[in-house]
Amino acid sequence: MLEKTAKSTVKRTAKRASYDTKDLYPLIDDLKMAHVCFIQEGSPFSIPMLIWRIEDSVYIHGSRGSRLMKQLAKGKDVCLSFAEMNGWVMSKTAFHHSANYRSAVLFGQFEEVTNEQDQLHAYKLFVDQLEEGRWSQIKTPDEHELKATTLLKMNICEGAVKIRTGGPNDDEQDMIYPAWTGEIPLKKTWGAPIKIES
Repeated sequence: MLEKTAKSTVKRTAKRASYDTKDLYPLIDDLKMAHVCFIQEGSPFSIPMLIWRIEDSVYIHGSRGSRLMKQLAKGKDVCLSFAEMNGWVMSKTAFHHSANYRSAVLFGQFEEVTNEQDQLHAYKLFVDQLEEGRWSQIKTPDEHELKATTLLKMNICEGAVKIRTGGPNDDEQDMIYPAWTGEIPLKKTWGAPIKIES
């Protein structure tokens, strides 16, 4: 279970909230992208980044020369935001139109992974999540590439998940309006690989 504090407790439509990692982990694994949010010199920043999960931690990587990675490696407080749109919810009234979605927010700090074997293990698991067995087919990072890249890890401890599913919540007095109600689902799927012959 995720740690539930005053900061991470969902207050608006709390019945849609979950603090169970069984609801969080599939979202992270499906998206593999998050907005990394932090404060730098008094200004807010939100940077979309590739992210992947290994057990109870998430990982991001970037250029060692990146100002962002240098800041995050110092252990700054960060907020990770995940969101997936799944469909429009169509109601009898403009007020009750909505959307079905999965979302999550995590709070914590990143730390740098400096051990070369730990770095290679994390990259292997990431690549093999994209296509099973791919790591064994490709060139692995060499010493220069590892030194040019910063790998950061954050333990998953505090946060919340929020999910909406189902149809509209129309008021009984509004059922007289002729508009249809229901959902316009957003269908998403990975296509077959488009291979480039070398």
